Amino acid sequence: VIVSGAGSVGEGWGNGKAAAVLYAREGARVLAVDRNQQAAQETCDLIRSEGGVCEVVAADVSRTPDIEAMVQAALDHFGRIDVLHNNVGIAETGGPVEASEESWNRVIAINQTSVFMTCKHVLPVMEKQKKGAIVNISSLAAIRWVGFPYVAYSASKAAMLALTKNIAMQYAPLGIRANCVLPGLMDTPMIREPLKASYGGDIEEMRRKRHAQCPMGHMGDAWDVAHAALFLASDAARYVTGVDLIVDGGLSLKCV
Repeated sequence: VIVSGAGSVGEGWGNGKAAAVLYAREGARVLAVDRNQQAAQETCDLIRSEGGVCEVVAADVSRTPDIEAMVQAALDHFGRIDVLHNNVGIAETGGPVEASEESWNRVIAINQTSVFMTCKHVLPVMEKQKKGAIVNISSLAAIRWVGFPYVAYSASKAAMLALTKNIAMQYAPLGIRANCVLPGLMDTPMIREPLKASYGGDIEEMRRKRHAQCPMGHMGDAWDVAHAALFLASDAARYVTGVDLIVDGGLSLKCV
């Protein structure tokens, strides 16, 4: 399993970190990929401490040479690629007027183009194997307003849905599945610094308000996302492809 964005951006469990550890707990050999090698190594150390198998690659998945090196590393270490888990993403707020062109281009490159590029280089490997699963981590922001302007992030995550469905249809006859997970409001390290300005700079107030938005009375966490991804990657979902699996505690059911 290749997990891109396998390091956490802060203390605690990020989506990629939890997914990498969970895959390993289920017996997968994991390639932990992150632009921050130290963060990826921390994830790898956790996996190894539990007796799992993990290798680390430092890579920026918005750069083709890094992606090529990532794929080759997986083949060198493991000989095959059964699962590609695309978790890399950044969040920058702002509407079409407030967001800078630089911010738009950065978010699109990292959140959207990176998925296109990793799939481009991994799919030929899976095609030769006649089997594989791609799990792309999108967002509820792809299909819903989440409380504040998020134009580049929302656009990039919405594009991921269409990209995944295209791959699912094209590669279904070849034994390759592609699905998306759409997390809702999640309490992970990623939300703290990028989003706190939208809540007056108070992280605890942000957490309180986001908990209150959720029908279940609390945000989800990285493990909720990881378990959904594990299902889609596993043979338990062998007849599931092109699906947008919403993991949001019912948030998308609200009309206000």
